Amino acid sequence: MELGNISKPTYGPGLEAPGSSTPGLVTMAHGFLRLVQPNPLPTELINFGQSQSEFSRENTHKLLLYELGFLICVAIGVLFIILVPLVGCCFCCCRC
Repeated sequence: MELGNISKPTYGPGLEAPGSSTPGLVTMAHGFLRLVQPNPLPTELINFGQSQSEFSRENTHKLLLYELGFLICVAIGVLFIILVPLVGCCFCCCRC
């Protein structure tokens, strides 16, 4: 391990993101995440020193609005988890 000149260090441009062997999938995943969660996290609403009773309904509404994209994806996922086996069972058993 080479330390270089400790008394006068030279600084580089910083860390680079690692390259990927599947740039298409990475682009698709980032596009989906930007579609589902376009807004940054409202950090002013999260205060760990604050008691639970002081957390207002307005702050809860803002956090739920921030998570709305993920909540919709969860609802669609649960709907598919329930409906796909149910429809498959109806097609197999009832022979509609």
